[in-house]
Amino acid sequence: MLKRKLGNLEVSEIGFGTMSFASTYGSSPERAEAIRTIRGAYEFGVTHFDTAEAYGPFTNEDLVGEALAPIRDRVVIATKFGWNIDSETGVRSPGLNSRPEHIRRATEGMLKRLRTDYIDLLYQHRVDPEVPIEEVAGAVKELAQEGKVKYFGLSEAAAETIRRAHAVMPVTAIQSEYSLWTREPEPEILPLCEELGIGFVPWSPLGQGFLTGKVSVSAEFDGADFRSRLPRFTAEAMEANQAFVDLLKRVAARKQATPAQIALAWLLAQKPFIVPIPGTRRLDRIEENIGAAKVTLTSDDLDEIEEASSAISVQGARLPEAILKFSYR
Repeated sequence: MLKRKLGNLEVSEIGFGTMSFASTYGSSPERAEAIRTIRGAYEFGVTHFDTAEAYGPFTNEDLVGEALAPIRDRVVIATKFGWNIDSETGVRSPGLNSRPEHIRRATEGMLKRLRTDYIDLLYQHRVDPEVPIEEVAGAVKELAQEGKVKYFGLSEAAAETIRRAHAVMPVTAIQSEYSLWTREPEPEILPLCEELGIGFVPWSPLGQGFLTGKVSVSAEFDGADFRSRLPRFTAEAMEANQAFVDLLKRVAARKQATPAQIALAWLLAQKPFIVPIPGTRRLDRIEENIGAAKVTLTSDDLDEIEEASSAISVQGARLPEAILKFSYR
């Protein structure tokens, strides 16, 4: 697979988000199967693996650490701090916590679970309004000076916050939700990334699976599936949002590709510093996703997608309000 740059950090142009192994979308596969899938992604050319202490909490980092231990020197591991999680017990309390002393404790725990001496890319998972971003950046800078962190990132941060953080510790990557039906980063965040030389990592680039065309509009999600709480996954919303899938299917048929591949190829075509991190539990889906890198969308294709998608009104917020309130601060 070809490589792209997140700031000065080189990664495969399509990465792998591992959150789905943390029971986010229902029961996870057996540990051995999950490890086989993660290592299989590397064999397919993926070098960029994304996790977080909040996924579990802790269990996902432990899984990723075990899976990547034999190839640690050949991969980039990204993880995240910022929720109010006890660094010893993993018990999660309401709200955020990015106090410098908490960042340090969280990072020490991450290093142990990931079975590594350093974290390639450490993100603040959400901006904590109780802690000035300069203090957060300063804490990560100290960890970088100690060799425990290589690069710094922010997730779902506002443009002014990114500027302030970047002035203290260079920001390598911004991770925010971005896809054909989630366009919030376009007006301010993507231009700022281009200006400052920051990479952009879209999470949920396939719309929690909806944009793959493999989720029926009549699908029902059990309580263990995160989508059961998402406004875009009510029956009414999915029926209205099916227009996005229909558009992707039309382009996919012409390109001899799948809707998922078109959705990812569209992201790759937006900016050369964009590196999506689709997630899945299946090796065949990983192979399908990385096949997007071989799909070329012409300017006419992109114009067609832009014109058609701009005429579709997405129904439903991308996240529940209780989570959405933490974004773009």
